[in-house]
Amino acid sequence: MIAPFDTAATLGVVPVIAIERSSDAVALADALLEGGLPLAEITFRTEAAAEVIAIMAEKRPELLVGAGTILTPDALRAAISAGARFGLAPGFDAEIVAAAKAKDFPFAPGIMTPSDLTAVSRNGLKLAKFFPAKAAGGPSMLEAISAPFAHLGTRFVPTGGVSLDNMHEWLKLGAVAAVGGTWIATKADIGEGRWADITAKARAAVARAKEIREVTR
Repeated sequence: MIAPFDTAATLGVVPVIAIERSSDAVALADALLEGGLPLAEITFRTEAAAEVIAIMAEKRPELLVGAGTILTPDALRAAISAGARFGLAPGFDAEIVAAAKAKDFPFAPGIMTPSDLTAVSRNGLKLAKFFPAKAAGGPSMLEAISAPFAHLGTRFVPTGGVSLDNMHEWLKLGAVAAVGGTWIATKADIGEGRWADITAKARAAVARAKEIREVTR
């Protein structure tokens, strides 16, 4: 079994996607795969999310599809039932964390403060989303609040305000496993069927992450 968060850390980038129509699921999956990005976080910000995940899981099993914006236990159950391989949330909810652990479902809650990080560490989690990354203080803030927890091996996926142009500021931090990329497949790209553009942005993101990692090693 492929560990999805290990794959995310290897790639250095996770496309964070809100998709409105399930009919676009396969084309979107193909665009990402062609761009060398076999991973996607489909956010529960649209009514189509669960169906999109189910279609991708069935039709394109080579794509590691996960669920984002998991805000309730019901959303977690829906994600798992649809075939999601991992999940993330913008904040920390102890009930959701416990439910994910009970199902042995890879889950990364969101953090923004040392108190959030304390909750993550007390629950034995090793990966968290830092959200909203830019508004919360950027790389310097993440570096500062994560320092007391560094010996625990906690790593992060900063999301919100990350771009191709600034992803190096995040990936140069040893505690960052990958960045969340909302720019890779936007609602407008998907809605207008700009699959070649999504492929190009996916390829550029993967290449940039690899370049940054090679320089900072």
